[in-house]
Amino acid sequence: MRIILLGSPGAGKGTVAKLLTQYDGSIQISTGDILRSAVKKGTDLGKKAKKYMDSGDLVPDSLIMEIMEGRLQEPDCRNGFILDGFPRTIQQAQELKKILARLNTKLDFVVNLEVSINIILDRLATRRTCVNSSCQEIYNVKNNPPAQGGKCKKCGHDVIQREDETAEAISDRIKIYSQKTAPLIGFYENEGFLENVPSLIAPETVAEIKKCAEKKIKKELLSFNII
Repeated sequence: MRIILLGSPGAGKGTVAKLLTQYDGSIQISTGDILRSAVKKGTDLGKKAKKYMDSGDLVPDSLIMEIMEGRLQEPDCRNGFILDGFPRTIQQAQELKKILARLNTKLDFVVNLEVSINIILDRLATRRTCVNSSCQEIYNVKNNPPAQGGKCKKCGHDVIQREDETAEAISDRIKIYSQKTAPLIGFYENEGFLENVPSLIAPETVAEIKKCAEKKIKKELLSFNII
């Protein structure tokens, strides 16, 4: 699959993307992941990004798009990719379209994960994250709590509530999403790529996305008179 997952903070993009990688070998890619990887590898672009990140500034779109283009050309993307929460703006979507054209690659479809605001607030307020930067396992104090003492079950490090997941921070994040990212739904609907999928229970969401993929494959086969 070559898809984009859209959805507000707390919609379950990361969880759904992780489960989808088991479907056909597609790679999960997020902006944070590619930036951290570029910095860790010490690439020229990574060094440029590090200067912004170390000073607390946002990495410019132009640099993010360069890093993304390089990432999409790596061998592990040949089986497909799942863009987790990227692009974030119409401008990024337009630049991504140009990148994919240069790489002679097309999106299969774009998934908009639908979930109510009440569920989002509950998910984020009860979410906890491992502080280990190489782990960052996510827990939920209600249905998937960490180990005793607030420790990560995988690596044993502390599990905390992130600063951007307090009630006030969550409200700000949702407001920013509504202003900058939500318009992408209309953008991709006009492009003819959009699939709206409820995101309440992750396995059920994944099953619906798989159906979208199978429908896409069947449509392509029909266009070539293969079936």
